[in-house]
Amino acid sequence: MYENKQEEQTAVLAAIDTGEYDAQRSMDELEELAKSAGAKVMGRVIQKKDRPDPATLMGSGRVEELAEFVQNSQVELVIFDHELSPAQQKNLENALGAAVIDRTTLILDIFAQRAKTSEGRLQVELAQLKYRLPRLAGQGTSLSRLGGGIGTRGPGESKLESDRRHIRRRIHALEEELEALEKRRGLLRQRRKKDDVVTIAIVGYTNVGKSTLLNTLTDAGVLAKDMLFATLDPTSRALDLPDGRRVMLIDTVGLVSRLPHQLVQAFHSTLEEAADADLVLNVCDVSSPEFDQQLEVTTGLLKELGAENVPVLTVLNKCDKLPELPLTLDRKTAAISAKTGMGLEKLLEKVALNLPQTHQHLHLLIPYDKSGLIGEIRQTGKVYTEEYREDGTYLDANVELKLCHRVQEYILLNE
Repeated sequence: MYENKQEEQTAVLAAIDTGEYDAQRSMDELEELAKSAGAKVMGRVIQKKDRPDPATLMGSGRVEELAEFVQNSQVELVIFDHELSPAQQKNLENALGAAVIDRTTLILDIFAQRAKTSEGRLQVELAQLKYRLPRLAGQGTSLSRLGGGIGTRGPGESKLESDRRHIRRRIHALEEELEALEKRRGLLRQRRKKDDVVTIAIVGYTNVGKSTLLNTLTDAGVLAKDMLFATLDPTSRALDLPDGRRVMLIDTVGLVSRLPHQLVQAFHSTLEEAADADLVLNVCDVSSPEFDQQLEVTTGLLKELGAENVPVLTVLNKCDKLPELPLTLDRKTAAISAKTGMGLEKLLEKVALNLPQTHQHLHLLIPYDKSGLIGEIRQTGKVYTEEYREDGTYLDANVELKLCHRVQEYILLNE
């Protein structure tokens, strides 16, 4: 077991702008990612180019300029905002005289540092090794340049394996272990369905305040730092709604634009919590200039996961930072500040409205010899008023639908 390199690494960011997406905005996000991984960003280079150079991504002239900057600024690491082929990575390292990684490697590295549960660590390590394996040819100099820094770190304090045979064996072992864990997760989901546990998945772009919302609503104590991917593993907590229903709230991993396909695959079983939920809370940072893009990324991933038919409540977080809201609020949209608590009561009301109907509001007069029903109503619903009358106990209550047929003859229609 090797210790990770903890001191800041100097890095320069590089990209080509083909017009396919907003390159400047993507580079801003890459800079946040790099800082989150522990890099000190010394500069950035963007080249407008119709198509990537198959050998070095950038044109030869721009590569020479980048090499000069790397040498003069003593840059240790060059991070490209594109997925590099193994050949491109090798050619660039030879030309630049520094370690080279791409956006995917960087995100995998951050995920490795944030994973807390054993399943999360296994998922990240598998994704890292599968991505690393075809890139090992000729990486001797690259690995020595990287040392134990960004791009070589596995989950926890481990250093990623660099021997091909060992990697193949490790991949096989990880796949078997994860398959067993996925079966167990599937059984838990089935049990929740059987027990009629209502689940609500919190999804959204990284750093929009999902964990702060979960903590505020449930006192879960989840890591809620102003840091990309601070929450990686899903956290589940019980929450009582205003109508008396108890639901399970599940926080999921934060998303970024162009999330590497390897990570979507790696965390598929974890992200399936959203596809299996009764309601999705799509949390957005309404104060962010990238608000629309973030919403688009989350919606796209939900569709990829097969969750497009799950009801969605859009939660506009950090609205305390704006003088006025950019959207009109309806039953499918709530405006809150998870930090100050503003709008949370209204949010819970809208959560109850958007969930499938499981209870009915009834006025009942339960005979004293049927008082056992009152305990069941209280256990699975909510009693607002309870009065002892001559003929029995009067209840104003939200009653679970499964119980309604048993109390039908005790319903008061004129109350």
